[in-house]
Amino acid sequence: MKRLRIAHLTSVHQAEDVRIFHKEARTLAAAGHEVFLVAPGQFGEVTKEGVHFRPVKPPSSRLERILHTGSLVRRRALALDADVYHIHDPELIVQGVLLKLRGKSVIYDVHEDLPKQVLTKTWIPGMVRPLIAFGTKIVEKWAFGIFDELVAATPSIKRRMPRTKGYLVQNFPLLDELMSPNTVPYSDRPPNLVYMGGLSPARGAEEMVRMLSLLPPELGARLKLATKLSETYRQFLSRFPGWEFVDYLGWRSREELRDLLGSVRLGLVLFHPVPNHVEAQPNKLFEYMSAGLPVVASDFPLWREIVEGTGCGILVDPRDISAIAEAVTWILRNPAQAEEMGRRGVSAVKERYNWDHEARTLLQCYEHVARIR
Repeated sequence: MKRLRIAHLTSVHQAEDVRIFHKEARTLAAAGHEVFLVAPGQFGEVTKEGVHFRPVKPPSSRLERILHTGSLVRRRALALDADVYHIHDPELIVQGVLLKLRGKSVIYDVHEDLPKQVLTKTWIPGMVRPLIAFGTKIVEKWAFGIFDELVAATPSIKRRMPRTKGYLVQNFPLLDELMSPNTVPYSDRPPNLVYMGGLSPARGAEEMVRMLSLLPPELGARLKLATKLSETYRQFLSRFPGWEFVDYLGWRSREELRDLLGSVRLGLVLFHPVPNHVEAQPNKLFEYMSAGLPVVASDFPLWREIVEGTGCGILVDPRDISAIAEAVTWILRNPAQAEEMGRRGVSAVKERYNWDHEARTLLQCYEHVARIR
């Protein structure tokens, strides 16, 4: 395949988003393509690992992002005169169509099941969510027919795409990325838990905090919370019993997360059974596994296949804080069995749930787009 000039576009995600930068953009750059990443951020025109960053002004509010940031991203990207534009947000669908009208090749990367996701957006009035969800389904179906190619992050999203389009590129971890050279032997680690990534009520924030108050005091367990919370939401969570056992770490770099995962006993993934979660494949689940951590995770059919299928953790009702506390207590009190769960998770990632296979699929997608340009 000839060398392509590629621009990845996002108005929503951070510039160094795991899927966009660490996995997809770096994979394409390593394959010899000229890769740019246009994203909001307070940084200059830097180059990292072969990817050229081109920032736009960050929005000051959600409304500004929806109304203006997409246009900024498109204009900045259009100036690059790329061969292929790869958009990552539903908010960029209109901008992608405008790029198509300029004769550009466009790939739409669908990270979430948007119609289902809309149903959980608390900032949208509940009565109009079903109507907006139906509208987004129509718009996405229209967009699927316009763009040159589609990329799906999960099998359930891929099933919504036309049979003639769509590549399944899953969010599996990079091999060994989160295996720290500073890893503490499992039996020597303090009885700490970890949650990393975006956090909200639907992702089990309140249950995680309240669960801590039910753990036996003699365990001395603490939750390392590696996420960025608004001050309002942090204050809200701090009112729950259990917050005194939380170490709020804020945002952490990939290197810091690697060391953090190498110093704790287990990872939590307690998403609620809302429509967009039941068939999701969250990064953090596989990243915990790749770091050798047993997991306590929501008991969804797809997650049951992964967690019980590999024997890497315990499944619970994510709304039952007693059940969560019981699972966490068992893992902390049975370190030998817990460590074996972690080893099984690592084996599963090395054998199946890793980025190497997904990278090959991504490159196949680009080979197809190069042929039809």
